[in-house]
Amino acid sequence: MIFRLATSILTGALPNYTLLGVQATVLYIAVRIAHEHGPERDAFYGLWIVLALGLFGWWRALKRSRTLFDTPVSRIASAAQGYVELCGKGRPLDGTPLLSPLDGKPVLWYRINTYRMRSSRGENILNLADSRESDASFLIDDGSGICCAVDPEGAEVLAHRYLIRHVDNLFYKQWFLSPGDRIYALGEFSTLGGLSAEMDVSRQIKDLLEHWKKDRPALLRRFDANRDGEIDFEEWEAARAEARRQAMELHREILAAPEAHVMRKPKDRLYLISDLDPNRLGRRFRIWALLHALTFLAAAGALAWYFGGKT
Repeated sequence: MIFRLATSILTGALPNYTLLGVQATVLYIAVRIAHEHGPERDAFYGLWIVLALGLFGWWRALKRSRTLFDTPVSRIASAAQGYVELCGKGRPLDGTPLLSPLDGKPVLWYRINTYRMRSSRGENILNLADSRESDASFLIDDGSGICCAVDPEGAEVLAHRYLIRHVDNLFYKQWFLSPGDRIYALGEFSTLGGLSAEMDVSRQIKDLLEHWKKDRPALLRRFDANRDGEIDFEEWEAARAEARRQAMELHREILAAPEAHVMRKPKDRLYLISDLDPNRLGRRFRIWALLHALTFLAAAGALAWYFGGKT
């Protein structure tokens, strides 16, 4: 659990609200230990952890805010290949919407956190027991006449709507995106098929010939015209011509295929999906940067207060 949490923090996969929760929890425990037992080593280490997390969280949130404000929204029909922003109406893929596990209504995406209630010292405490989210792709339609499929795997999804259900001692909280919502996505845009498809014809010819050479009896049956058990120069040129014909036919089929636009997680960059306006998202990241900075200052103040005289 601790290793997975540390990995999520270092890779930037941990959402800001979760990172802030970790900081606040460690800060509270460290200050409480220092207040009740004096400047102990555990409190000292805890406060330094909060300092490091606060600095990292501030830097990451500020960087994401700048990315949102500096990257213009593109139209799907004219978007360049690479890192872009898209904004449009969300639609289910193939017209079949995903169904919410809580109420059975159609959704584009959901995340469900399951909390288990337990009693401790007369208080009811909710502990996170499970968290899962959908990975089905959906479409963004920006009105340009072309849609883009969005793969939510690996994305930081910020949805402002949620449902809460209570069954026995379990609480379920589901965030979701619905069909028809205006969806904002920032990620790696690529076009598959159509005129954008790249194919090395020479490489394809070479691969076909290598494949045929592995089955020598079949190669002789097809291209040994004089039946002497060998492939001479003219017969080999006939094989090359046939391989080129097949490679060019495959190339024409690829060029004639319809284009498919896809957005996926980029390498080492923010992948964000939300039903919020991008300017509002940018302001929200700035607020998170401020909160991270405040936890950093609080931890620095606690270190100075509790441990400043111990040198």
